[in-house]
Amino acid sequence: MTIHKEGFSTLFVVLFVLLALNFGLYFLAGIEVTKYFTLVSIIVYFLVLNFFRNPKRDAIRQDGAVISPADGKIVAIEEVEEDEFLKTKCIQVSVFMSVFNVHINWFPIKGVVKYFRHHNGRFMAAYLPKSSTENERTTVVVENSDGKQILLRQVAGAMARRIVCYAEEESPVKQGDQMGFIKFGSRVDLYFPLGSQIDVKLDQKVTGRQTILGWLK
Repeated sequence: MTIHKEGFSTLFVVLFVLLALNFGLYFLAGIEVTKYFTLVSIIVYFLVLNFFRNPKRDAIRQDGAVISPADGKIVAIEEVEEDEFLKTKCIQVSVFMSVFNVHINWFPIKGVVKYFRHHNGRFMAAYLPKSSTENERTTVVVENSDGKQILLRQVAGAMARRIVCYAEEESPVKQGDQMGFIKFGSRVDLYFPLGSQIDVKLDQKVTGRQTILGWLK
């Protein structure tokens, strides 16, 4: 287990603020009050540290399989119209990440990035259906060697204020490679072509890089 690079600056700021508060409280209220606040500060810091964990996992790499791009829970499986890039009906599968999940995102298939866009937006709760089109988000389309495409959407939540995405158009990507990171509560939507086999169910917990969501047919 290591700490993800996206967490270094946040962890430094949190540490600085907590130390400043503890020193200030020590001079104003004395050691008896400060020791309780110090305990709370240690707990808070380790919670933030835990959020930026980067677990070492072996990724599933299998042609046709679509692996989960995130840790979390399946909150949507439905047929929808994707009107940003694919311009057709698709099967949407959504993974909701709570603040306790790993917040790294991974590429679900091997292929070439055909499209990438960042969209400014609102910060509604990420489990709400309309957050997919109204919240701050990025859209990434990966095309495999058979010409089949998967669209992914990183969606910010009520607490998430920064989405990081490493995708670049026309760049090759490997299944299970890191695609990005979302800070503090969020969701990832996947859009499968109609006819794809979906292997997960609503409310099922999934693990990034290791749970197969479905298969491209």
